[in-house]
Amino acid sequence: MSHRILVLYGSYRSDRMGIRLADFITKRLAARSADVELIDAKAVGLPMLDRMHKEYAKGTAPPAMEALATKIKAADAFVFVTGEYNWGMQPGLKNLTDHFLEEWFWRPAAIASYSAGRIAGARSNLTWHGTLSEMGMVVVSSVLTVGPISEALDDKGEPTTSGAGQALDKSFPRFADDLAWWTDAAKAQRAQKAPPY
Repeated sequence: MSHRILVLYGSYRSDRMGIRLADFITKRLAARSADVELIDAKAVGLPMLDRMHKEYAKGTAPPAMEALATKIKAADAFVFVTGEYNWGMQPGLKNLTDHFLEEWFWRPAAIASYSAGRIAGARSNLTWHGTLSEMGMVVVSSVLTVGPISEALDDKGEPTTSGAGQALDKSFPRFADDLAWWTDAAKAQRAQKAPPY
């Protein structure tokens, strides 16, 4: 059974390296027969959070917000691809995520982080775990931490022969398997029993 997965990426920088990781994940999930779509926060272009999607009267939300809400509701799972900015999370991705709440409920999320250094975005990864849990997602235990990002992936989003590239290539199957297991579990539970609220 095919899974509908959204890969969400949030850098607004002009020389974005993390897009390589987002492309890598999107391609690898598609190769595993997932129905996968990359959602680029910069391309979506939501404003700084003023009102959440649910705070608009039906049919009056901005078109980009409405379209994304529809995609989130239709998804079976999510992958959040996030850089680390000064030990914290990427503001662009956080802003996009905060426009929604109930739309995220009852689906699993996986986190892939990156940075220019050897810490590989691990601190951002940890921060996102609590945030996504609070927003009603089941966060899978397998994570990807990629760094240095410029050494791990080439400009086409393919792993390099460096140690960082080989580590990513080796760790991806477990990451994807974990997400697939929780996606199947969540779909089966939603089909069997309505969410408690």
